[in-house]
Amino acid sequence: MPVFSDDYLRKVVFHVYRAEGVSEEEATIVARHQVKANLVGHDSHGVIHLPEYVERIHKGHIVPGAPFVVEQESPTTAVINGNWGFGFVVTERAMSMAIEKARTHNVAAMTIHYQSHIGRLGDYPTMAVQEDMIAIITADSGAGPKAVAPFGGRERRLGTNPICIGVPANVDGVVLLDMATSAVAAGKVSLSRNRRQPMPLGWVVDKEGNPTTDPEDYYAGGAILPVGADQGHKGYGLSFMVEMFSGILTGLGFGIDPLARHNDGSFIAVFKVEAFRPLAEFKEEMRAFAEYVKDTSPAKGFDRIYYPGEVEHVTEQTRLKEGIFIEDDTWAQITELIQRHKLEDLVGSP
Repeated sequence: MPVFSDDYLRKVVFHVYRAEGVSEEEATIVARHQVKANLVGHDSHGVIHLPEYVERIHKGHIVPGAPFVVEQESPTTAVINGNWGFGFVVTERAMSMAIEKARTHNVAAMTIHYQSHIGRLGDYPTMAVQEDMIAIITADSGAGPKAVAPFGGRERRLGTNPICIGVPANVDGVVLLDMATSAVAAGKVSLSRNRRQPMPLGWVVDKEGNPTTDPEDYYAGGAILPVGADQGHKGYGLSFMVEMFSGILTGLGFGIDPLARHNDGSFIAVFKVEAFRPLAEFKEEMRAFAEYVKDTSPAKGFDRIYYPGEVEHVTEQTRLKEGIFIEDDTWAQITELIQRHKLEDLVGSP
């Protein structure tokens, strides 16, 4: 697999979007989010999506430069219509808005509908953490195509329905829970397919409901399982509630419309720590809590304990130095976009 610097990948992604008519500002934002996902080890949400997003632009499922419309607002809440704009752009702006509301009123919550894929959720609560606030975000595709079977089922009825919580703390990285409520994000199935590798058992069932390790079985009508293996009812219940916040509360609804645009409905909540206790005390106690948990003796097969978000921090430091691996199939698709738009001189050599 080829290895690239994060700077080079951002340049490639930026120029492909610019060639597709995306503004400089939006191309910069989207490229930053996609490459950040690769940097922290979530390759399933990174540059692998570039060809897919370009295709969605052509179909009108992503509308570069779409207006950001506040349909309803109070001092602590808002309802945002993204008008099918880049989810990265819409959600980043909405999170900034929520942070400002919480700065003044201590708490804020908002919903977003009609926007495209928002990628890795971790970037958005991190914005609040950098302002010494706690933030939660959930996402779901409303009535769009689904990927996950409910516990005990074999048919797709739910999205992968991720949830992310970020918390300020005196640690080197960011205390960040960022997880799908399914056994795995759909992008990781795509990653296995592009890498021509089997999936771990427990990710997917085929269309007959049988466990499988072949990514092609998912695309042939299979379904991803809820997180939790034999305790999957817990992941299913959490997924159900994420869909309530991101699908029903946003007004996007539920169910399956195979012809619908991909649409990430989102719910955001932000809390100013100082409304509850002194910030310095909280951040220091969070550091102590993280160290207390990390001080646990490792079980057989493990060499250390990580606080939530630490693995991503460690991975980012490594990839900033050593580069980012991109699977051959994904790079071939991106190379085709570079050649189609004659961008070889602009992007240069890795």
